[in-house]
Amino acid sequence: MKLFIGKRSSLLDDLVVSLDIGSTTIRVVIAEYNTSGKLHIVGWGSAPSKGVRVGVITNMEEAIKAVSSAISAAEQMAGRTVTHLYTGIAGGSIECYNSKGVVAVTDRGKEITTHDVDRVLEAAKALVIPLDRQILHVIPQEYTIDGQSGIYDPVNMIGVRLEAEVHIITCSLTSTDNIVKCVNRGNYYVNEIVLESLAVSECVLTRDEKELGVLLIDIGGGTTDVLLHYGGAPYYTNVVPMGGDIFTNDISKVLNTPILSAENIKLREGCCVASYVDSESEIIIPGIAGRPPLTVTKTYLAEIIEARACEMFNIIGTELRRKGFGDKYPGGVVLTGGSSLLPGIADLATEILGVQTRIGLPQGVSGLTEELRHPGFSTAVGLVSFIGKKNKNTVIKRKDLDSSGPKKENLFKRVFKHFI
Repeated sequence: MKLFIGKRSSLLDDLVVSLDIGSTTIRVVIAEYNTSGKLHIVGWGSAPSKGVRVGVITNMEEAIKAVSSAISAAEQMAGRTVTHLYTGIAGGSIECYNSKGVVAVTDRGKEITTHDVDRVLEAAKALVIPLDRQILHVIPQEYTIDGQSGIYDPVNMIGVRLEAEVHIITCSLTSTDNIVKCVNRGNYYVNEIVLESLAVSECVLTRDEKELGVLLIDIGGGTTDVLLHYGGAPYYTNVVPMGGDIFTNDISKVLNTPILSAENIKLREGCCVASYVDSESEIIIPGIAGRPPLTVTKTYLAEIIEARACEMFNIIGTELRRKGFGDKYPGGVVLTGGSSLLPGIADLATEILGVQTRIGLPQGVSGLTEELRHPGFSTAVGLVSFIGKKNKNTVIKRKDLDSSGPKKENLFKRVFKHFI
Protein backbone atom coordinates (compact mmCIF):
# COMPACT_ATOMS: atom_id res chain seq x y z
CA MET A 1 0.00 0.00 0.00
CA LYS A 2 1.29 3.46 -0.88
CA LEU A 3 1.46 5.87 2.00
CA PHE A 4 1.39 9.00 -0.13
CA ILE A 5 -0.07 10.40 -3.30
CA GLY A 6 1.96 12.42 -5.75
CA LYS A 7 5.62 13.29 -5.41
CA ARG A 8 7.07 12.21 -2.09
CA SER A 9 9.38 14.57 -0.23
CA SER A 10 12.89 13.42 0.62
CA LEU A 11 13.48 11.84 4.01
CA LEU A 12 16.15 14.48 4.45
CA ASP A 13 13.95 17.56 3.90
CA ASP A 14 14.52 20.42 6.32
CA LEU A 15 11.06 19.94 7.91
CA VAL A 16 9.75 17.07 9.99
CA VAL A 17 6.01 17.34 10.66
CA SER A 18 4.24 14.94 13.01
CA LEU A 19 0.51 14.33 13.26
CA ASP A 20 -1.11 12.67 16.28
CA ILE A 21 -4.72 11.71 15.51
CA GLY A 22 -5.97 11.20 19.04
CA SER A 23 -9.43 10.27 20.24
CA THR A 24 -9.88 13.57 22.07
CA THR A 25 -7.34 15.94 20.50
CA ILE A 26 -5.52 16.24 17.17
CA ARG A 27 -1.96 17.50 17.68
CA VAL A 28 0.66 18.61 15.16
CA VAL A 29 4.33 19.49 15.73
CA ILE A 30 6.61 21.09 13.13
CA ALA A 31 10.39 20.79 13.55
CA GLU A 32 13.24 21.88 11.31
CA TYR A 33 16.94 21.07 11.20
CA ASN A 34 19.18 23.77 12.67
CA THR A 35 22.72 24.60 11.56
CA SER A 36 24.15 21.75 13.66
CA GLY A 37 21.88 19.22 11.97
CA LYS A 38 19.59 18.68 14.97
CA LEU A 39 15.83 19.03 15.01
CA HIS A 40 14.33 22.13 16.60
CA ILE A 41 10.60 22.55 17.13
CA VAL A 42 9.33 25.75 15.52
CA GLY A 43 5.57 25.35 15.71
CA TRP A 44 2.71 23.28 17.00
CA GLY A 45 -1.05 23.22 16.82
CA SER A 46 -4.01 21.31 18.17
CA ALA A 47 -7.73 20.96 17.58
CA PRO A 48 -10.56 19.04 19.24
CA SER A 49 -10.76 15.58 17.76
CA LYS A 50 -13.89 14.79 15.79
CA GLY A 51 -14.69 11.72 13.75
CA VAL A 52 -12.25 9.56 15.75
CA ARG A 53 -13.15 6.95 18.34
CA VAL A 54 -10.79 4.63 20.26
CA GLY A 55 -8.00 5.44 17.81
CA VAL A 56 -10.03 4.68 14.68
CA ILE A 57 -11.49 7.16 12.17
CA THR A 58 -15.27 6.83 12.26
CA ASN A 59 -16.35 9.96 10.37
CA MET A 60 -14.07 10.94 7.50
CA GLU A 61 -15.38 14.47 6.87
CA GLU A 62 -15.18 15.52 10.51
CA ALA A 63 -11.73 13.99 10.89
CA ILE A 64 -10.47 15.84 7.79
CA LYS A 65 -11.65 19.18 9.21
CA ALA A 66 -10.04 18.52 12.60
CA VAL A 67 -6.71 17.46 11.04
CA SER A 68 -6.65 20.48 8.70
CA SER A 69 -7.43 22.83 11.60
CA ALA A 70 -4.55 21.50 13.73
CA ILE A 71 -2.10 21.66 10.81
CA SER A 72 -3.16 25.22 9.94
CA ALA A 73 -2.56 26.33 13.55
CA ALA A 74 0.94 24.79 13.49
CA GLU A 75 1.70 26.39 10.10
CA GLN A 76 0.76 29.83 11.40
CA MET A 77 2.99 29.48 14.45
CA ALA A 78 5.95 28.14 12.46
CA GLY A 79 5.53 30.41 9.45
CA ARG A 80 6.07 27.39 7.22
CA THR A 81 3.88 25.48 4.79
CA VAL A 82 3.29 21.79 5.39
CA THR A 83 3.02 19.35 2.47
CA HIS A 84 4.30 16.01 3.82
CA LEU A 85 4.06 14.60 7.31
CA TYR A 86 4.51 11.57 9.54
CA THR A 87 1.63 10.18 11.54
CA GLY A 88 1.05 7.52 14.16
CA ILE A 89 -1.35 4.63 14.51
CA ALA A 90 -2.75 2.90 17.58
CA GLY A 91 -6.01 1.32 18.59
CA GLY A 92 -7.35 -2.19 18.37
CA SER A 93 -6.00 -2.75 14.86
CA ILE A 94 -2.48 -3.32 16.25
CA GLU A 95 -1.19 -6.87 16.74
CA CYS A 96 2.38 -7.85 17.54
CA TYR A 97 4.47 -11.02 17.46
CA ASN A 98 7.92 -12.12 18.51
CA SER A 99 9.55 -14.17 15.76
CA LYS A 100 12.85 -15.83 14.94
CA GLY A 101 14.83 -16.34 11.73
CA VAL A 102 17.87 -18.49 10.95
CA VAL A 103 20.20 -18.43 7.91
CA ALA A 104 23.60 -19.78 6.94
CA VAL A 105 26.32 -17.18 6.40
CA THR A 106 27.13 -16.95 2.69
CA ASP A 107 30.57 -15.31 2.72
CA ARG A 108 33.47 -17.70 2.09
CA GLY A 109 35.45 -16.15 4.91
CA LYS A 110 32.39 -16.59 7.16
CA GLU A 111 32.29 -12.83 7.76
CA ILE A 112 28.72 -11.66 8.29
CA THR A 113 27.61 -8.95 5.87
CA THR A 114 24.61 -6.65 5.72
CA HIS A 115 23.22 -8.99 3.08
CA ASP A 116 23.18 -11.80 5.65
CA VAL A 117 21.41 -9.51 8.12
CA ASP A 118 18.79 -8.66 5.50
CA ARG A 119 18.28 -12.36 4.78
CA VAL A 120 17.83 -13.36 8.42
CA LEU A 121 15.34 -10.52 8.99
CA GLU A 122 13.38 -11.64 5.93
CA ALA A 123 13.37 -15.17 7.33
CA ALA A 124 12.04 -13.85 10.65
CA LYS A 125 9.23 -12.07 8.78
CA ALA A 126 7.97 -15.34 7.34
CA LEU A 127 4.74 -15.31 9.30
CA VAL A 128 1.26 -16.17 8.11
CA ILE A 129 -0.84 -13.05 8.63
CA PRO A 130 -4.36 -12.39 7.34
CA LEU A 131 -4.74 -10.71 3.95
CA ASP A 132 -6.36 -7.66 5.55
CA ARG A 133 -3.23 -6.91 7.62
CA GLN A 134 0.24 -5.63 6.86
CA ILE A 135 3.60 -5.52 8.64
CA LEU A 136 4.29 -2.06 10.01
CA HIS A 137 7.66 -2.57 11.76
CA VAL A 138 10.24 -5.32 12.10
CA ILE A 139 12.51 -4.47 15.04
CA PRO A 140 15.56 -6.64 15.84
CA GLN A 141 15.82 -7.65 19.49
CA GLU A 142 19.09 -9.56 19.38
CA TYR A 143 21.23 -11.74 17.12
CA THR A 144 22.86 -15.10 17.80
CA ILE A 145 26.02 -16.29 16.00
CA ASP A 146 26.83 -20.00 16.26
CA GLY A 147 24.99 -20.25 19.56
CA GLN A 148 26.45 -17.06 21.08
CA SER A 149 23.52 -14.79 21.92
CA GLY A 150 23.22 -11.21 23.08
CA ILE A 151 24.71 -9.67 19.91
CA TYR A 152 23.16 -6.41 18.69
CA ASP A 153 25.23 -5.71 15.55
CA PRO A 154 26.55 -8.86 13.86
CA VAL A 155 28.04 -7.14 10.78
CA ASN A 156 31.74 -8.00 10.20
CA MET A 157 31.69 -10.71 12.88
CA ILE A 158 32.75 -14.29 12.05
CA GLY A 159 30.30 -17.18 12.03
CA VAL A 160 28.49 -19.81 9.97
CA ARG A 161 24.99 -19.64 11.44
CA LEU A 162 23.12 -16.38 12.06
CA GLU A 163 19.88 -16.15 14.04
CA ALA A 164 17.71 -13.11 14.70
CA GLU A 165 14.94 -12.55 17.20
CA VAL A 166 12.59 -9.74 16.16
CA HIS A 167 9.46 -7.93 17.29
CA ILE A 168 6.96 -7.68 14.44
CA ILE A 169 4.19 -5.08 14.58
CA THR A 170 1.22 -5.48 12.25
CA CYS A 171 -1.83 -3.33 11.64
CA SER A 172 -5.10 -3.37 9.76
CA LEU A 173 -4.97 -2.26 6.13
CA THR A 174 -8.32 -0.54 6.59
CA SER A 175 -7.03 1.59 9.46
CA THR A 176 -3.94 2.77 7.59
CA ASP A 177 -5.91 3.38 4.39
CA ASN A 178 -8.38 5.57 6.26
CA ILE A 179 -5.58 7.57 7.90
CA VAL A 180 -3.90 8.14 4.54
CA LYS A 181 -7.18 9.09 2.89
CA CYS A 182 -7.99 11.54 5.68
CA VAL A 183 -4.61 13.27 5.32
CA ASN A 184 -4.70 13.24 1.52
CA ARG A 185 -8.18 14.78 1.44
CA GLY A 186 -6.72 17.72 3.33
CA ASN A 187 -4.11 18.11 0.54
CA TYR A 188 -1.28 16.72 2.65
CA TYR A 189 0.72 13.55 2.10
CA VAL A 190 1.87 10.82 4.48
CA ASN A 191 5.54 9.90 4.36
CA GLU A 192 5.27 7.13 6.94
CA ILE A 193 2.96 5.67 9.56
CA VAL A 194 4.58 4.75 12.88
CA LEU A 195 3.27 2.81 15.88
CA GLU A 196 2.47 5.54 18.40
CA SER A 197 3.82 3.79 21.49
CA LEU A 198 7.11 3.15 19.65
CA ALA A 199 7.40 6.85 18.87
CA VAL A 200 6.48 7.87 22.41
CA SER A 201 9.23 5.67 23.84
CA GLU A 202 11.80 7.78 21.95
CA CYS A 203 11.01 10.92 23.92
CA VAL A 204 9.95 9.70 27.39
CA LEU A 205 12.16 6.67 28.11
CA THR A 206 15.87 6.68 28.90
CA ARG A 207 18.39 4.25 27.44
CA ASP A 208 19.08 2.76 30.89
CA GLU A 209 15.37 2.08 31.40
CA LYS A 210 15.11 0.32 28.05
CA GLU A 211 18.14 -1.83 28.80
CA LEU A 212 16.99 -2.81 32.30
CA GLY A 213 13.37 -3.37 31.32
CA VAL A 214 10.61 -0.75 31.43
CA LEU A 215 6.88 -0.71 30.84
CA LEU A 216 5.49 2.28 28.96
CA ILE A 217 1.78 2.99 29.50
CA ASP A 218 0.39 5.76 27.30
CA ILE A 219 -3.09 6.66 28.57
CA GLY A 220 -4.87 8.40 25.73
CA GLY A 221 -8.45 9.52 25.43
CA GLY A 222 -9.95 6.36 23.94
CA THR A 223 -7.22 3.72 24.34
CA THR A 224 -4.20 2.92 26.47
CA ASP A 225 -1.07 1.80 24.60
CA VAL A 226 1.33 -0.55 26.36
CA LEU A 227 4.91 -1.21 25.25
CA LEU A 228 7.51 -3.29 27.11
CA HIS A 229 11.21 -2.64 26.43
CA TYR A 230 13.70 -5.21 27.63
CA GLY A 231 17.38 -5.39 26.79
CA GLY A 232 17.03 -2.24 24.70
CA ALA A 233 14.33 -3.57 22.37
CA PRO A 234 10.53 -3.93 22.43
CA TYR A 235 9.21 -7.38 23.37
CA TYR A 236 5.54 -6.82 24.09
CA THR A 237 2.93 -4.44 22.68
CA ASN A 238 -0.72 -4.19 23.59
CA VAL A 239 -3.65 -1.81 23.28
CA VAL A 240 -6.25 -1.66 26.06
CA PRO A 241 -9.60 -0.24 24.86
CA MET A 242 -9.83 2.07 27.87
CA GLY A 243 -8.57 5.62 28.29
CA GLY A 244 -9.30 8.92 29.94
CA ASP A 245 -12.72 9.09 28.31
CA ILE A 246 -13.92 6.09 30.29
CA PHE A 247 -13.28 7.96 33.56
CA THR A 248 -15.38 10.82 32.20
CA ASN A 249 -18.17 8.49 31.06
CA ASP A 250 -18.32 6.82 34.47
CA ILE A 251 -18.59 10.19 36.22
CA SER A 252 -21.31 11.23 33.78
CA LYS A 253 -23.39 8.09 34.32
CA VAL A 254 -22.99 7.77 38.08
CA LEU A 255 -23.54 11.46 38.86
CA ASN A 256 -26.14 12.04 36.13
CA THR A 257 -24.33 14.96 34.56
CA PRO A 258 -23.49 15.77 30.91
CA ILE A 259 -20.18 14.62 29.43
CA LEU A 260 -18.75 18.14 29.22
CA SER A 261 -19.58 18.78 32.87
CA ALA A 262 -18.13 15.39 33.86
CA GLU A 263 -14.87 16.17 31.99
CA ASN A 264 -14.53 19.51 33.78
CA ILE A 265 -15.17 17.86 37.15
CA LYS A 266 -12.57 15.17 36.40
CA LEU A 267 -9.92 17.71 35.45
CA ARG A 268 -10.68 20.07 38.32
CA GLU A 269 -11.44 17.72 41.22
CA GLY A 270 -10.49 14.22 40.05
CA CYS A 271 -8.15 11.89 41.94
CA CYS A 272 -7.32 8.21 41.46
CA VAL A 273 -6.90 7.32 45.13
CA ALA A 274 -9.90 7.95 47.40
CA SER A 275 -7.79 7.90 50.57
CA TYR A 276 -5.83 10.92 49.33
CA VAL A 277 -8.94 13.12 49.38
CA ASP A 278 -10.42 15.00 52.32
CA SER A 279 -13.51 12.97 53.18
CA GLU A 280 -15.39 16.07 54.28
CA SER A 281 -14.79 18.11 51.13
CA GLU A 282 -17.76 18.39 48.81
CA ILE A 283 -18.34 19.39 45.20
CA ILE A 284 -21.48 20.60 43.48
CA ILE A 285 -22.65 18.72 40.40
CA PRO A 286 -24.68 21.03 38.10
CA GLY A 287 -28.24 19.93 37.48
CA ILE A 288 -29.65 19.49 33.98
CA ALA A 289 -32.98 20.55 32.46
CA GLY A 290 -33.90 22.67 35.46
CA ARG A 291 -33.14 19.97 38.01
CA PRO A 292 -31.47 21.11 41.25
CA PRO A 293 -27.68 20.63 41.59
CA LEU A 294 -26.33 17.57 43.39
CA THR A 295 -23.76 17.70 46.18
CA VAL A 296 -21.31 14.80 46.57
CA THR A 297 -18.09 14.31 48.48
CA LYS A 298 -14.73 14.37 46.71
CA THR A 299 -14.12 10.93 48.17
CA TYR A 300 -17.11 9.57 46.25
CA LEU A 301 -15.81 11.11 43.02
CA ALA A 302 -12.37 9.60 43.63
CA GLU A 303 -13.90 6.17 44.25
CA ILE A 304 -15.57 6.31 40.82
CA ILE A 305 -12.25 7.08 39.09
CA GLU A 306 -10.19 4.70 41.25
CA ALA A 307 -12.41 1.72 40.45
CA ARG A 308 -11.89 2.12 36.69
CA ALA A 309 -8.17 2.92 37.00
CA CYS A 310 -7.68 -0.25 39.09
CA GLU A 311 -9.47 -2.26 36.42
CA MET A 312 -7.21 -0.85 33.71
CA PHE A 313 -3.94 -1.58 35.55
CA ASN A 314 -5.16 -5.05 36.54
CA ILE A 315 -5.91 -5.85 32.88
CA ILE A 316 -2.41 -4.72 31.90
CA GLY A 317 -0.75 -6.74 34.67
CA THR A 318 -2.79 -9.87 33.95
CA GLU A 319 -1.93 -9.79 30.24
CA LEU A 320 1.77 -9.31 30.96
CA ARG A 321 1.82 -12.31 33.27
CA ARG A 322 -0.16 -14.39 30.77
CA LYS A 323 2.42 -13.64 28.08
CA GLY A 324 5.32 -14.43 30.42
CA PHE A 325 6.54 -10.84 30.87
CA GLY A 326 5.39 -10.25 34.42
CA ASP A 327 8.97 -9.88 35.71
CA LYS A 328 10.55 -8.18 32.70
CA TYR A 329 10.29 -4.54 33.77
CA PRO A 330 12.45 -4.05 36.88
CA GLY A 331 13.18 -0.54 35.56
CA GLY A 332 9.65 0.40 36.52
CA VAL A 333 6.61 1.85 34.80
CA VAL A 334 6.45 5.13 32.90
CA LEU A 335 3.01 6.71 32.52
CA THR A 336 2.33 9.28 29.84
CA GLY A 337 -0.62 10.62 27.89
CA GLY A 338 -3.12 13.25 29.04
CA SER A 339 -4.74 11.17 31.78
CA SER A 340 -1.39 10.37 33.41
CA LEU A 341 -1.65 13.74 35.18
CA LEU A 342 -4.59 12.63 37.32
CA PRO A 343 -3.46 12.90 40.96
CA GLY A 344 -2.61 9.56 42.54
CA ILE A 345 -2.52 7.55 39.29
CA ALA A 346 1.24 6.84 39.54
CA ASP A 347 0.88 5.59 43.12
CA LEU A 348 -2.02 3.37 42.08
CA ALA A 349 0.05 1.87 39.25
CA THR A 350 2.89 1.19 41.69
CA GLU A 351 0.53 -0.58 44.09
CA ILE A 352 -1.06 -2.81 41.43
CA LEU A 353 1.93 -3.53 39.17
CA GLY A 354 4.44 -3.80 42.00
CA VAL A 355 7.20 -1.53 40.63
CA GLN A 356 8.11 2.12 40.87
CA THR A 357 6.21 4.44 38.55
CA ARG A 358 7.00 7.87 37.18
CA ILE A 359 5.25 10.31 34.84
CA GLY A 360 6.98 10.59 31.44
CA LEU A 361 7.22 14.05 29.87
CA PRO A 362 8.48 14.75 26.32
CA GLN A 363 12.22 15.46 26.19
CA GLY A 364 15.26 15.12 23.94
CA VAL A 365 14.19 17.63 21.26
CA SER A 366 15.15 21.31 21.35
CA GLY A 367 12.46 23.96 21.17
CA LEU A 368 10.14 22.33 23.68
CA THR A 369 7.92 25.03 25.17
CA GLU A 370 6.01 24.73 28.43
CA GLU A 371 2.92 23.68 26.47
CA LEU A 372 4.83 20.89 24.75
CA ARG A 373 6.30 19.55 28.00
CA HIS A 374 3.00 17.89 28.66
CA PRO A 375 2.19 14.16 28.54
CA GLY A 376 -0.55 14.88 26.01
CA PHE A 377 2.10 15.90 23.47
CA SER A 378 4.21 12.76 24.00
CA THR A 379 3.06 11.15 20.74
CA ALA A 380 3.48 14.23 18.53
CA VAL A 381 6.92 15.05 19.98
CA GLY A 382 7.86 11.37 19.99
CA LEU A 383 7.15 11.10 16.26
CA VAL A 384 9.53 14.00 15.62
CA SER A 385 12.20 12.35 17.78
CA PHE A 386 11.67 8.94 16.13
CA ILE A 387 11.96 10.32 12.59
CA GLY A 388 14.91 12.52 13.55
CA LYS A 389 16.82 9.51 14.85
CA LYS A 390 15.97 7.52 11.73
CA ASN A 391 17.07 10.34 9.43
CA LYS A 392 20.30 10.73 11.37
CA ASN A 393 21.07 7.07 10.75
CA THR A 394 20.23 7.56 7.08
CA VAL A 395 22.68 10.46 6.81
CA ILE A 396 25.42 8.40 8.45
CA LYS A 397 24.83 5.43 6.14
CA ARG A 398 24.65 7.69 3.10
CA LYS A 399 28.05 9.14 4.01
CA ASP A 400 29.38 5.59 4.31
CA LEU A 401 28.02 4.91 0.83
CA ASP A 402 29.75 7.92 -0.66
CA SER A 403 33.11 7.02 0.90
CA SER A 404 33.03 3.26 0.41
CA GLY A 405 31.36 2.88 -2.98
CA PRO A 406 28.89 0.19 -4.03
CA LYS A 407 30.12 -2.26 -1.40
CA LYS A 408 27.95 -0.47 1.20
CA GLU A 409 24.76 -0.41 -0.86
CA ASN A 410 22.95 -3.04 1.19
CA LEU A 411 23.68 -1.16 4.41
CA PHE A 412 21.72 1.83 3.08
CA LYS A 413 18.80 -0.39 2.14
CA ARG A 414 18.89 -2.07 5.55
CA VAL A 415 18.14 1.23 7.35
CA PHE A 416 14.77 1.45 5.69
CA LYS A 417 13.89 -2.22 6.15
CA HIS A 418 14.48 -2.03 9.90
CA PHE A 419 11.79 0.61 10.29
CA ILE A 420 9.06 -0.60 7.97
